[in-house]
Amino acid sequence: MSSPSSPTPDDRRHAESDVFNQPRMRAYRLERIRAQLRAEDCAGIVLSNPINVRYATDSVRSTIFNLHTPHRYAFVATDGPVVLFDYKHVANRPDHYGDIPEIVDEVRPAKSWTFFGTGSRQEEKAELWADELADLLRAHGGGNTRLAFDRLDPIGNAAICARQLTVANGQKIMELARAIKSGDEIAGMKIALAVAEAGMAQMQDHLETGITENQLWSHLHKENIARGGEWIETRLLASGQRTNPWSQGSSDRIIRAGDLVAFDTDMVGPNGFLADISRTFFCGPGRPTDTQRHLYTLAHEQIHHDMALLKPGLSFREYSDRSWAIPDEFLHNRYACILHGAGIVDEWPKIPHPLDWEAIGYDGVFEENMVVCCESYIGRENGREGVKLEEQVLIGPDGPILLSQYPFEEALLDA
Repeated sequence: MSSPSSPTPDDRRHAESDVFNQPRMRAYRLERIRAQLRAEDCAGIVLSNPINVRYATDSVRSTIFNLHTPHRYAFVATDGPVVLFDYKHVANRPDHYGDIPEIVDEVRPAKSWTFFGTGSRQEEKAELWADELADLLRAHGGGNTRLAFDRLDPIGNAAICARQLTVANGQKIMELARAIKSGDEIAGMKIALAVAEAGMAQMQDHLETGITENQLWSHLHKENIARGGEWIETRLLASGQRTNPWSQGSSDRIIRAGDLVAFDTDMVGPNGFLADISRTFFCGPGRPTDTQRHLYTLAHEQIHHDMALLKPGLSFREYSDRSWAIPDEFLHNRYACILHGAGIVDEWPKIPHPLDWEAIGYDGVFEENMVVCCESYIGRENGREGVKLEEQVLIGPDGPILLSQYPFEEALLDA
């Protein structure tokens, strides 16, 4: 896919690995959280979303399981320790596992109170959980009783409030903390993007008539896991008529000559960084039709127009208002947003199309070192096919810096 003089995905991955400094990144992230805690006048935060536990502690264990059955959690004091609550066997022998980052001051056995694990004893176990957190806050909160939570079910909320603690919004704190990336985070993200693009190249190399969507999609998963990546958030790959409307998951459909194949990587790669790129390929032999080229060219125009707008100080509303005007015939099937943040996964902000602003828009301002993804889907209502494209972009001091490097298909672009 690259010319002999162009860096390959492996070249880029190794180059960024020399720059990426995990201990320095961990210290930066912890200070980002604490700055937001101070801004919200909180003495600490309890994190049970494994994405946030990862951000605060850089500790990973059974991420997908904990997304639906949260067992592990972390306490971060604004001025005090970082305490990781892990599985009992890990907490009893943290030295044996050797994967507890230096940013963690203490590892304790988790007092989980999910219904899966505690059943009819859920409220009893939540009381024990709340007692321990209240003790930590009183020991390290300096008299401040405001404690933030990124997730809190009704039973847990009742237990915390019964201990005269004030519950604060931890989702806001964590999304704002995660929004501005350090140099190490950007280097880590480039590693993940290089891995994703190596997988995309494998997909394109194996794209031929007769392969199923699932078989094609497996090449991205294989490259990600083989190169130290973690998981893929969705199954967004579709071919032929399944490309319109968008958001259909990969299937056993056999791809045929002349089909468009559209996908969105949504890949969490090495070191827990998101690589979120969309491309649409053409399955040969043969040449794309005029309609296919028209759809692709419009999507290409949209993301490049919208990327060029990005700069520090631009408001979210201004960005939406100045975004590429989608032709009327494609408005019905427009993508859910024109831009979203990127870090470990999709992150704040999410910017809607101008016609959706009054319903779901919220304001804010782009800042230097935000990483965002510009999105486009072009497909007519009841049309046969559609095109999905997406680029991942760093907001530099003077404007956009493209992070994703995978080439577009010249055969699908109008002259």
